[in-house]
Amino acid sequence: MPERTLILLRHAKSDWSGPEADVDRPLAERGLHQAPRAGRWLAHSIDRIDLAVVSPAIRARSTWELASAELDDRPPIWIDDRTYDASASQLLGVVRALPDDVDTVVLVGHNPGIEDLVSLLTGESVGMPTSALAVIALDGSWSTAGRSAATLRASGRPPAAGLSGSRKPGRTT
Repeated sequence: MPERTLILLRHAKSDWSGPEADVDRPLAERGLHQAPRAGRWLAHSIDRIDLAVVSPAIRARSTWELASAELDDRPPIWIDDRTYDASASQLLGVVRALPDDVDTVVLVGHNPGIEDLVSLLTGESVGMPTSALAVIALDGSWSTAGRSAATLRASGRPPAAGLSGSRKPGRTT
C-alpha cells in the first residue's frame, strides 16, 4: 500500500467586521494575501494534489480558490459540509472515507478541529494559525487513518522558510 499524504490547511484570516453569519464570513485583507502564499508553497513543495476537500464556509472556499490558483494543475474539489465546525474525530471520519484512488489530499478547514486532527494522527501538538499548513504522511489506506502510522513532515505558515520539516513533503525519496 503506498504512502498517503494528507495536507491540512487552515483557512486564511477572515473578516469579523460585518454582520454575516459565521459560515458566510469573507476573508480579511490579510487573508487575501495569506492564501496565495500557501498556494505558492504547495506548488513549490508538493508534487501533485489529487483532491481538495473544502469546508462550505466562504472563508475556506475563498482560501482554496486563491491558493489553488497558484498550482499548475488544480485538483478536483469536494465541498464537504461535514468539515464545517468539525471536531478532530469528525474530520477523521472524512479522511477515512476518502477514495483509495487518491494519494495526496488537501483538507481546508477550521480550528480547533484542524489543529486537533494533527495531534490525533501524529501525536504531535502544533499550532495552526490562519493559513497554516500541516503535511502528514500516512501509512496504509485512508480507512486506516488514526490506526496506522502517521508522520508530520512539515508544519507552519508560509512562506516556506516559516515551515518546519526536513524534507519536501509529498515527494518520494
